[in-house]
Amino acid sequence: MKTYALLADAWGGHGGIAVFNRDLVTALLDENPEASVTAAPRVISHSIGDLPDRLSYRVGAASGTAAFVRTLLTDMPAIVRSDMIYCAHVNLAPIAWVLGRLSRRPVLCALYGYEAWSSPSRKIADWAVRRMDRYYAISSFTRDRFVAWSGVPLDRIELLPNAIHLDHYAPGPKDKGLATKLGLEGASPVLMTFGRLVSRERAKGFDEVLDILPRLLKRFPQLIYVIAGDGDDRERLEARVVDEELVSHVVFTGLVDEQDKADLYRLADLYVMPSRGEGFGFVFLEALASGIPVIASTIDGSRDAVRNGELGRMVDPDDPDALFASISDALAENRRGDVPEGLSHFSFHRFVERVHALAGRTLAG
Repeated sequence: MKTYALLADAWGGHGGIAVFNRDLVTALLDENPEASVTAAPRVISHSIGDLPDRLSYRVGAASGTAAFVRTLLTDMPAIVRSDMIYCAHVNLAPIAWVLGRLSRRPVLCALYGYEAWSSPSRKIADWAVRRMDRYYAISSFTRDRFVAWSGVPLDRIELLPNAIHLDHYAPGPKDKGLATKLGLEGASPVLMTFGRLVSRERAKGFDEVLDILPRLLKRFPQLIYVIAGDGDDRERLEARVVDEELVSHVVFTGLVDEQDKADLYRLADLYVMPSRGEGFGFVFLEALASGIPVIASTIDGSRDAVRNGELGRMVDPDDPDALFASISDALAENRRGDVPEGLSHFSFHRFVERVHALAGRTLAG
């Protein structure tokens, strides 16, 4: 099967969408030596690294809108020869719709997170995204939000949750070198939240944990809260920590390299993210695979990541008392080092099976 992919980012990208697109493209190529993918990314912000065999990655497309359009025009012969068009973001739906009609090929559209929860601001994107041949959503929450405003029938949308590469993560001791670097040597217990510090969203739950941190310190006087990630909201959060005299109990890591993530998770005793805007919450899978118990949200897609409480606790981020109780109980239970058996539901092997089935149904119409 030949696929032409319109990507927001993937190789050379950073964050959950980039990881998901890398996994999906790899899955399309997996177990099928005749499969090939040609991909045009809109953004490349980091080193690309190694690419899979049979992937033609059109690096020049990421140089701007004009370059992206030129790449698509140059690639029209490859697009016409493809079996399927993959649209990795709702904002790319107008272009995907045009390519699908010109090539007479079905279009598979991604519904990843908040960008699919409400109508796009551009009317052409709103019009086009309702007219894709098939969709996948990474969580039931995202699927239901999309259906509510778009009117797209449920039978055209499949669930395709994130994959976790279980061989990349495992329980283990805390890395002393990394702990020393971050000022966490001997710290116990350690709470962690991982994500972009974005001022326009403030949806990861950092503030909700900081709200109850003084109460937690009365019960756990040596507790350290690690805020992992970077973004334009970091300055505000750091100022808040100073104002509330929490400096000795909060650590900001800054941007975290992919190769350091497993060691970073293993510094924690509990991963907590009472979020309001997760399309799924891949970080929960990473933490669980590292043997770190998790607390997720009841009001967004992260409930899918913990399988509605099967793999981890859930709490309403608007209920600080419930959050305090859940963190206190989880720390007292001390399940660090346990990887729940149910995590295999999200294994990469299962993901490949789901992608192949989804592609087959997309081609079948």
